[in-house]
Amino acid sequence: MSDHYLPGLEHVIASETSISYLDVEKEEIVIRGYNLMELAEQTTYLDVVGLLLEGELPNVSRRQAIEQQIQSMYGLPPNVRAMLHLMPDRADMMDVLRTSISALASFDDELDDRSPGANGRKAIRLLAKVPQIVAYGYRAITKQPLIEPDPNLSYTANFLYMITGTIPSPMEVAIFDQSLIVYSEHELPNSTFAARVIASTQSDIYGALVGAVASLKGTLHGGANEAVMHMLLEAGTEDDLEGLIRSKLARKERIMGFGHRVYMRKPDPRALLMKEALEKLAPACYQQELFDLCVRGEHVMRTEKGLHPNLDYYAAPVYYLLGIPIELFTPVFLAARTVGISAHVMEQHANNRLFRPRVRYTGARDLHPPQEDPHSESEDEIV
Repeated sequence: MSDHYLPGLEHVIASETSISYLDVEKEEIVIRGYNLMELAEQTTYLDVVGLLLEGELPNVSRRQAIEQQIQSMYGLPPNVRAMLHLMPDRADMMDVLRTSISALASFDDELDDRSPGANGRKAIRLLAKVPQIVAYGYRAITKQPLIEPDPNLSYTANFLYMITGTIPSPMEVAIFDQSLIVYSEHELPNSTFAARVIASTQSDIYGALVGAVASLKGTLHGGANEAVMHMLLEAGTEDDLEGLIRSKLARKERIMGFGHRVYMRKPDPRALLMKEALEKLAPACYQQELFDLCVRGEHVMRTEKGLHPNLDYYAAPVYYLLGIPIELFTPVFLAARTVGISAHVMEQHANNRLFRPRVRYTGARDLHPPQEDPHSESEDEIV
């Protein structure tokens, strides 16, 4: 056995997959052979759903069939809806997601069927219900009325509508749809790896997704988009943002929204797409200053640290202008990534080997317990 150790499994190949690949040299995110940026610019989120779950881009009729399947699965079990209202108002939305997805498992008649067909149907059910959990959960803990899906709206428009209570414009739907696509799949980040590790035990797709939620809640994985928006709002102006970033750097604090374990010092192509989206959305919302603010922050970080923004840096202000509460930025990320995680679970189940790595031991050796009989009775214990 090799004792070669790489902290965090950096550069370690842990799985074979035909789902996606981050080609850093070509600066391309490959999704089943397609460039993710081209998919985001030329297809819809439901096209990508079909591609990830079924292996090929759907034609128009198949995409419509997928949407109809999802729409037929709308609705949460009454007990799950009731549970959302029992959550305390201080509940973190990722905890609400984790608990609700776990509860959903008990209502799925195909829970223990690991076949590709059953897993595909469960993935569709999750795609229908996870956005509702995001929207309903937030509205429940903030004491707002729940908004039911509108059968006249598309999948993406419904997701946004259930959150905000306002029917979105075509431009807002298009931008939100692009964001769902670029969040949909990203090779093997911690949350997807966690899901595959869980799935490798032959656990069910719900359990794997719950593990991914728990992983994404961690501040070193999810939550960056929320932290970015809080930083932008704290600063308020371009000069104040520059000063805030410089002061954080002087204290050696991490600036969220910049850098990436895989891309390192190369641009995240997803961030460039969301920057273009923000450039369109900001003036339409009379918030040009927000776009200018983000550009100044990007310039400061590139000058001071040589770092480029990642997806979260520009997705955050996009979501803010779309009317999505900051507390839902990471849950929306998870909802979009549900399809990618589902595809990985299906692939793991179809060609499985249990993950069981080893460790490099750094503890003591050759210690011995005291030479006593632990089962003997002391004189004080004899009656």
